[in-house]
Amino acid sequence: MRLKSLTLTAGVAVISLLMSYPAATEGERDKNAFKSATVDSFAGALLAGRTAEADRDTQTAIDLYRKALEYESDNSDIKQRLMVLLFNNGDFDEGVLLANGLKGDPVIESTARLALGIDAIRKREFTSAQTLLDQSSVSDLERLLHGLLKGWAYYGDGKGEKAQETIDALQGPEWYGIFKTFHSAALQEALGNKGQARRLYTAVITDQNSAGTAPDTYIRAAMSLAVLEARDGNRQKALDALATGTAFAPGYAPLKTLRMRIEEDNPPRPEIRNASEGASAVLYTIGSALNRSGAEDIVSLYLNFARALDPKNAATLVMLGSLAENLRNPEKAIAIYESVPEDSIMHRVSELQLGLNLADLGRLEEAKKHLKNLIKEDPSDMRSYIAYGSVLSDAKAYREMADNYDMAVKAIGVLPDRSHWNVYYQRGIAYERLKEWEKAEPNFKRALELYPNQPQVMNYLGYSWIDMNIHLDEGMDLIREAVRLRPNDGYIVDSLGWAYYRLGDYENAVAELERAVEIRPGDPTINDHLGDAYWRAGRKIEARYQWERSLTMEPELSEIPKIKTKIDKGLPETPLKAPSAANTDDDRGEVKDPVKPADLPKKSQLNGRTESKTISYEVKPGQTLWTIANEMLGDGNRYREILQLNPSLKDRANTIHPGQIIRLP
Repeated sequence: MRLKSLTLTAGVAVISLLMSYPAATEGERDKNAFKSATVDSFAGALLAGRTAEADRDTQTAIDLYRKALEYESDNSDIKQRLMVLLFNNGDFDEGVLLANGLKGDPVIESTARLALGIDAIRKREFTSAQTLLDQSSVSDLERLLHGLLKGWAYYGDGKGEKAQETIDALQGPEWYGIFKTFHSAALQEALGNKGQARRLYTAVITDQNSAGTAPDTYIRAAMSLAVLEARDGNRQKALDALATGTAFAPGYAPLKTLRMRIEEDNPPRPEIRNASEGASAVLYTIGSALNRSGAEDIVSLYLNFARALDPKNAATLVMLGSLAENLRNPEKAIAIYESVPEDSIMHRVSELQLGLNLADLGRLEEAKKHLKNLIKEDPSDMRSYIAYGSVLSDAKAYREMADNYDMAVKAIGVLPDRSHWNVYYQRGIAYERLKEWEKAEPNFKRALELYPNQPQVMNYLGYSWIDMNIHLDEGMDLIREAVRLRPNDGYIVDSLGWAYYRLGDYENAVAELERAVEIRPGDPTINDHLGDAYWRAGRKIEARYQWERSLTMEPELSEIPKIKTKIDKGLPETPLKAPSAANTDDDRGEVKDPVKPADLPKKSQLNGRTESKTISYEVKPGQTLWTIANEMLGDGNRYREILQLNPSLKDRANTIHPGQIIRLP
């Protein structure tokens, strides 16, 4: 169900203050940052602050705006920017001090009053919170947010019936339903009305039509019901509730951890026991439903408000860590993941992400040790092997990578299922990179047995055959089918073009590689390939232009001298004979990888988001949007991106059928 009305209108003021800039990398932030103490004027502090803000160097921007206020203490614009940055940086108390002076400013009043209402709940000043949150809201989102928060403020004030009446009275779009029902269930559980809470939690998890609106809330309802039943001694009912959640989100690690805890008669406490935890859950459930590319600022605001109310809530912390990753701030992500409580069912998720972020910071040995320990703790968790394999691949440690996936296959046992296709695929890549094709090929074929027509596997296997000058027709058929399934995947289209090139069909090579460059215009390898194809097709001026473009795109260091040589001398007059072994030298005198796909899952595929490019996908029997996102995009939560790309699925997200063609990012 597409969130037609669940938009960012509540955060317009925030987003207008924090303009949408591309996130800088950690290195770029270090390069651009300078000490605020060196600034000696208001204009300097303002301009430097905006530069830091553009680079998403939040701490430097905060320091500079503080400096600007030393020169103009009443500057409302600077106060607004500083307040929002403080909240998004987790500095809630300092942000509240500014909010007190801004609650009458129409530009930012909504955010300021919301912050003050949250602060009042946190301080148990519930009457004050009710007043602050009792404002006429122009958007559906704000009305829902303030209404639910007021309900929990009434609960904190000892007015349980008034709290429920406030939630029941909320009128709005259909998507209000899952939020109202979930928070009514949590409220009734907090009031001790377990029977009513059971009924309401059950209503959430049996309403598949609403699940698409807020999948995190849906899963939270399943886990809350399971905990309620388990703590009442109803183990089987608890496991049944978890089974419903697992059917919706296969492979979601916290569900597995919670199941183990329940089977060991050690269920966790309920997540919502008081007004602060209830209000925090409001901000989390709505923030998580908004979580998508382009909405980072408002989502971060809501989640940091949630954290201020419930500092140790693991779900909030993990999502905040994911946001830091998306903004390419691994140090901040690590700090957040380290704060996830060890007894939380989300702890393993946070530990996996922490390991991947260590690798992103170049702390390779530390990352390897961390992820190996996670494998030892739970050898059945395939995500641990995939995360470790990703780190090893980036380090080009292919022997260790192969050994890692050998262990994973051993842990799977004799009855692998569809969900294990990626393990065999990655093992195939590792052995192919080691030039042990006799071990690589069976793994690619096994991956296709488990997941027929998986585009990445077909692409890799098909190109490898062509690269070795064997099974040429079958290899081309595999690549063409992969392109048919993912026509807008630039890497797969590149493979088809390069396969034509390897076979000497330069006309088709140019056509496909031009299309690949249109899809991935900034990729140095694809541009380099197109230059080669142009040269062989007799278009030498265009070839040199394409190679020069490739040099501007930061290719691998080992490729730079080769590209420069081609610009200077061109390609050999007569192409060399096609190679007879995988991964051997091609006619450019270089080692050619079989493909340039996103071969290995990065952290965003384990928890987070990835860059969106639309492709066509045919729905298979028994699939839901969640399972498609889980299998194709690496994260079931990314089904929301599918909904965004397919407006026709509005109100029909759970009636997709086999053979239906949908768009995927």
